[in-house]
Amino acid sequence: MTELPPGVRHIASYLTPAAQAALVADIRAVVADAPLYTPEMPRTGKPMSVRMTNCGSLGWVTDRDGGYRYQPTHPETGRPWPAIPHSLRAIWGDLSGYPYPPEACLVNFYTPAARMGLHQDRDENEFAAPVLSISLGDACLFRVGDTRRGGRTVSIRLESGDLVVLGGEGRLCYHGVDRIYPGTSDLLKTSGRINLTLRRVTKPDA
Repeated sequence: MTELPPGVRHIASYLTPAAQAALVADIRAVVADAPLYTPEMPRTGKPMSVRMTNCGSLGWVTDRDGGYRYQPTHPETGRPWPAIPHSLRAIWGDLSGYPYPPEACLVNFYTPAARMGLHQDRDENEFAAPVLSISLGDACLFRVGDTRRGGRTVSIRLESGDLVVLGGEGRLCYHGVDRIYPGTSDLLKTSGRINLTLRRVTKPDA
């Protein structure tokens, strides 16, 4: 068993195959309203290897000029993000241990060649709420460290239906995706991985 940093939980096989398929249908409806697009890194404008979209009252975006931030509208269509599906809000209610609903769900689509470098989720104003991450589709190699850049890291394989929760003293742990294992799931129509990340952005009294 891999020992994860304090506050980081890996919940294997949380979603049944039927629940995964239903959640993919919910996400397809989100993408029909808020299409996937390719975000850019701040300053350099380099395209990220994932395509992304959001649902919720706020969505996480990044581009050359504005940097990392949350905003209420899709950067390409200008329309408000669609609502977070009930299925995702129910998972948050079951596992977050936080009394207020999520405001943002980032949807990342990984092709077999996509990666995500080690980073912290720190663009939010409310760190008392956890970050809740859901894996769908092909398995990936997930790496997580402590709250210091360059600290010790551990790696675990995430399968479709697995969840990871970063909360408490693990809320600001560095984490990333080192590789995708193509063809390890038949959940999606094509090879790839969907990652759904639920977050609370603002403090409840803000």
